[in-house]
Amino acid sequence: MTRHGKILEYALSSLLRRKYKSLVIIVAFMLTIAALSSVLFLTGSLKNEATLMLQEAPDIIVQRTMAGRHDLIPTGYAEEIKKIRGVGTVSPRYWGYYYDALVEANYTLLGAGSGTETLNLLAGRLPATNSECSLGAGVAELRGSGDSGELILVNSRNTGVLFTVSGIFQTASNLLTNDLVVLTDSALIDFFGFPPGQATDISVEVRNMSEVPTVAAKIRQMFPDTRPITRRELVRTYDMVFNWRSGMMLTVFCAAVISFCIMAWDKATGISAEEKQEIGILKAIGWDTSDVLALKCWEGLIIALSSFMLGITLGFVHIFFFDAFILAAVIKGWSVLFPVFDLTPHLNLFHIFIMGFLSVIPYMACTVLPTWKAAVADPETVMRG
Repeated sequence: MTRHGKILEYALSSLLRRKYKSLVIIVAFMLTIAALSSVLFLTGSLKNEATLMLQEAPDIIVQRTMAGRHDLIPTGYAEEIKKIRGVGTVSPRYWGYYYDALVEANYTLLGAGSGTETLNLLAGRLPATNSECSLGAGVAELRGSGDSGELILVNSRNTGVLFTVSGIFQTASNLLTNDLVVLTDSALIDFFGFPPGQATDISVEVRNMSEVPTVAAKIRQMFPDTRPITRRELVRTYDMVFNWRSGMMLTVFCAAVISFCIMAWDKATGISAEEKQEIGILKAIGWDTSDVLALKCWEGLIIALSSFMLGITLGFVHIFFFDAFILAAVIKGWSVLFPVFDLTPHLNLFHIFIMGFLSVIPYMACTVLPTWKAAVADPETVMRG
């Protein structure tokens, strides 16, 4: 332990003598790890948030398809679905998308009763009449429609409709409600001009969760023009979307990874004349080859671990303290109304281990291999270059 303590002390002094070179390597290494860890941290947290959010989703959502596209579904389907054994509550849902040309943003309009019983309000209540609405925090801020304010939207007949704001959703639910406008079912049907007896989709509650796939298959057999979507499929879809977006960002950061690999390869192809001379002097004064290799191992480990820990910390701070201001626009999606929410720290130890294994170990190998070539050579030859 004393021997390695002295070697470690000498390694630190050696790095301080070459402080500018060491600093450049640490910064490049740190930024590479920070970029990769930021993408993984943000993706993991959003997937975790989406999973928690979808716990309140219907067991099955039944959509009707026409020519491979989502179409309105007859509400009469709900009565037939109720007859399937094991099915609980079956409810038609009314919702749709609305583009607000005034602020160039997209809203999600939802009928009260279409799953809104699980949504919490910051102030006020859900709409009780056709002239009332409840807003997500993003819509309220964008349109300046606070509690007891007003909101004007243009319906499918190109007529402006005035709604009184009856409540605003809590900021804690921003991931789900930031771009949301809730109307009564009848107001939404009139606003979009739904044909009589038609709904956007149908939510189905299944009493026994193990029977969800069976019920979905029965619905598909009963109504061939429908597409039953289970909650598990929704979660898997979110995972795929976030994985695709994170993969896209990781591809962009491949330039940083390639730069780091080039730097590591340059380190492996040889060491500077100054370092060779230092190795020769150490061998000449009695250092063993194992001591020289231990010295370079400590130097590589100090730089690699310092860079790795700083990079992980920088990525963590960027995501969870500064709301991922660099990556949020790409990972969250296309909407103008990006939800402002506090991400719950979600660390995947497997991802951290893989990043460390694929960065720290190769760098140390690139440090030790050229040192071994110089350490086994004659000290006089090494010092002469």
